[in-house]
Amino acid sequence: MDIATEQLIHRGREAYERGDYVAALADFREVLENHAQFADIRHLAGLCFSFLGQPEEALEEFDRALELNDGYIEAHLNRAITLNELGRYDEARAAFDNATAAEQGVGGRFPAAVSARIANAHMAVGDLYMAASAPGDAAREFRAALELRPLFHDIRNRLGEALMQLGEFAEAKQELAKAVEGNPRFFTARLNLGLAHFRLGDHDEARSQWETCKEADPQSPQVRAFLTLLERAEAREAG
Repeated sequence: MDIATEQLIHRGREAYERGDYVAALADFREVLENHAQFADIRHLAGLCFSFLGQPEEALEEFDRALELNDGYIEAHLNRAITLNELGRYDEARAAFDNATAAEQGVGGRFPAAVSARIANAHMAVGDLYMAASAPGDAAREFRAALELRPLFHDIRNRLGEALMQLGEFAEAKQELAKAVEGNPRFFTARLNLGLAHFRLGDHDEARSQWETCKEADPQSPQVRAFLTLLERAEAREAG
């Protein structure tokens, strides 16, 4: 994550804390244009929509946050509250049940909500290290976060990115495979998994991952770029 994005997140959080939800939402949406996989920013955007009286839009953001991180208890709870406000009571009860199940499945030294906040704080510090070109320090923070919340797939993806910057492609592949296994629709993690395979010389598996991404988003410029990279590498090998 670059410094400009970090500044947007900080400004958005400050606006959110003072109750300026319009300004906060504008910043969060700008962040999500380039970092759609940030589950915590999705969740904050949903809260902004909720406070602005737009429950349908809020629900969409909570759903997207949970697609990235099904263990995100706060997103489950706020999704349940929003469904209740919309009069979708059966779905709201199911969402509350999901939140309860997620909390009971966490365990550890801290209550689930507290461990989630600590994990997200570790991720924020890790992102700062990544912006400062210190992937080793970032990986340490991401690992600390995952010790608390191993089902936070967005953080595991960030760990995979840090490991690739360190040249530890085999370990990155393992972490990214876990993220994709936990959430097969996690587009960015699958892109990164393909890149890890590519850097390990496994072109067939890289192509498989990127073709799956292409099916999900045929217009993605990243997918096109990666597949072009692969074709050129194979042409060089053949030539």
